[in-house]
Amino acid sequence: MATINDIDPGNIPAHVAIIMDGNGRWAQQRMERRLYGHQHAIEAVRQAVEAAAECGVKVLTLYTFSTENWNRPQEEVDGLMALLIKAVREETTTLMKNDIRLGTIGDSKRIPHDSLVELQRCIADTAGNSRMLLQLALSYSGRWELGEALKSAVADALSGNLAPSAIDAETLRRYLSTADNPDPDLLIRTGGECRVSNFLLWQMAYTELYFSDILWPDFRKGDFYDALAWFQQRQRRFGKTAEQIINSKT
Repeated sequence: MATINDIDPGNIPAHVAIIMDGNGRWAQQRMERRLYGHQHAIEAVRQAVEAAAECGVKVLTLYTFSTENWNRPQEEVDGLMALLIKAVREETTTLMKNDIRLGTIGDSKRIPHDSLVELQRCIADTAGNSRMLLQLALSYSGRWELGEALKSAVADALSGNLAPSAIDAETLRRYLSTADNPDPDLLIRTGGECRVSNFLLWQMAYTELYFSDILWPDFRKGDFYDALAWFQQRQRRFGKTAEQIINSKT
């Protein structure tokens, strides 16, 4: 397992996104309810946030709750929302101490009022922090985000504030909820599944995808460093040839 000393500080991804998968299976292996796994996932979140901040990552986006997750049993959904309130309340002091700003992306209209109030309080309290943005994707999906972006662009076009002929990839990017952030350089997905699950679909056009068999509650700093070490071995070409990349560095 890698340590922070194995990481090249000159090649740190600016934005890391994580699909935190495996909580339910982790609980089932212990003959417990799925919520038990979510409860034990909080330590994994702490470890990932600390490791990212210590390495110099600027944006860490965690896929916390998808729009599809609303279809889960109501008991699990209610438990997750209660757990969210508890975690945000308890971790605000730590975020302040470490100069980390909290933000969210997603359909906030669907989040229960008590959870939303607690989130907004923490977002306001940490708004002045600048070391890293911890971004929670809550009630979020990539297709939902693209639909919202298109509706906003069409509305501006109909009102005369946007010329349809001027709409291009950069224009659409400005309507995304992540418009102020760099695209993810690295996606980490735990739990052994190899798919992106409707997460940051537009933004991950050139993201390096790292899949781990580790179930999320077992994820620790060393696992984050392993992902970064793997990332640093990748040659990111963005459509260019390997020779062009090599020559650009000489």
